[in-house]
Amino acid sequence: MAGDDSPKDYPGKLTWYVVVTCIVAAMGGLIFGYDPERLSRKTYLVCGVTSMAPFLEKFFPSVYRKEELNQSSNQYCKFNSQTLTMFTSSLYLAALFASFLASTMTKKLGRKFSMLMGGCVFCCGALLNAFAVHLAMLIIGRILLGVGVGFATQSVPLFVSEMAPHRYRGTLNVCFQLFITIGILIAGLVNYFTNMIKGDLGWHISLGGAAVPAVLMIFSSLWVSETPNSLIERGHLDKAKKQLQRIRGVADVQAEFNDLVDASAASKEVEHPWRDLSMRKYRPQLCLAILIPMFQQLTGINVVMFYAPVLFKTIGFQSNASLASAMITGGVNVLATFISVFGTDRWGRKPLFLWGGGTMIVFQSAVAVLIGTKFGVTGDATDLGTLYSSILVCCICIFVTAFAFSWGPLGWLVPSEIFPLEIRSSAQSIVVAVNMSFTFLVAQLFLAALCMVKYGLFIIFAGLVLIMSLFVIFFVPETNNIPIEEMSQVWSSSQGWSSRDGLRRRKRTSACCLKNRGFGGKKTEEI
Repeated sequence: MAGDDSPKDYPGKLTWYVVVTCIVAAMGGLIFGYDPERLSRKTYLVCGVTSMAPFLEKFFPSVYRKEELNQSSNQYCKFNSQTLTMFTSSLYLAALFASFLASTMTKKLGRKFSMLMGGCVFCCGALLNAFAVHLAMLIIGRILLGVGVGFATQSVPLFVSEMAPHRYRGTLNVCFQLFITIGILIAGLVNYFTNMIKGDLGWHISLGGAAVPAVLMIFSSLWVSETPNSLIERGHLDKAKKQLQRIRGVADVQAEFNDLVDASAASKEVEHPWRDLSMRKYRPQLCLAILIPMFQQLTGINVVMFYAPVLFKTIGFQSNASLASAMITGGVNVLATFISVFGTDRWGRKPLFLWGGGTMIVFQSAVAVLIGTKFGVTGDATDLGTLYSSILVCCICIFVTAFAFSWGPLGWLVPSEIFPLEIRSSAQSIVVAVNMSFTFLVAQLFLAALCMVKYGLFIIFAGLVLIMSLFVIFFVPETNNIPIEEMSQVWSSSQGWSSRDGLRRRKRTSACCLKNRGFGGKKTEEI
């Protein structure tokens, strides 16, 4: 019956305990956002320790000498050092591999334990970097930071999705992305001011500052309680029911509890979750787990942010261009994320995806035209003029706004809520691994691609955003206001997947009819 197929609406309300718990857990996003070694250059990307002369002179002397000699005016090819990009990108490779280890720990030991491990490892990496005396310490510390990020990004979105009531899951889960943007803003400001400190003290403070969000994550993971899903998964049924009553604010939670127990029982029958991910019934979820985080990194946010500081310098900020870029674009990033915080559960995921995608296409194309008109194919710097640069900065800020309320937060939210319990931890590792893989590739190839393709790189990314938007229209189901354990029903209402399921059913029915009529036929694979 149609009524049996509709999502259930469990009793309960949004309690202050859940709000505080989810916000405290989402603070784990700070360790991903606060990256003081984020790829940067002296007057271009948001100022980081890789732009500090004492840091470069100590750990990368050859790069330091090269940058001192490089006075090129070519805005496309001025900085293209693979040595530093490999160093800064090592964090993402470490996070990629750590996410698979985190998957096992998250499933066997709980979401809370994985968050605690992420905070502890990240803190060790921050301290090792802060007190580094040679390159080996710096690299090991960077790898530990990546391991911490892998654990945090694997466990925090799962924790919030399982803890929040389905009607408010989007709002609370987007807080993870909100804290990522806050971390980016703080890192930019800290790096700007520590860059003005003479000698080595500046980069020591900047790198050591990463320990602060790590300590916050450690204390938050100790304070929060485990999710009912994880408690049931590990056999603590009585504790799980009490926890469910506590977070829902009502005594009658039997219907939701029974569904969680059934989901857990189904998950225990799955002996090989990694292998089962490739099963046909999980294929739609697996496709989204791969494509959504991949698309998130291919929106072109990095190439757009590249030009922000030089434009602020042209407007007249001069030596304060990096600070202006960090404050304005970073502040826009934070504020625009609140649109997603308040709108994800009101308007739905797909409308935000499409509104953001359409806006990014328009304004990224505008940036390509404006920069191409002035820089041309040679990339020679010219006086853009205050009005021209102001228009460019407005286009960049609108693009950042669109990313911040759409692909930025939803790239983490949607994949974290579409998988059934039996493969949820493993699938989240796929999400993290793909995200980190493409973050690494973009970091490695971005400057070289910009040097070769020039302003055309903006057009390429705008075309990719168009493809992403079409993908959302046809293949991404609306997950708003659906309990996480009832998510399997969304695929029947999604245009792309439901049509394929119908085609398979028709083929199976035809094959069965032919066989029954004596025409033989191959055995049809079970759907």
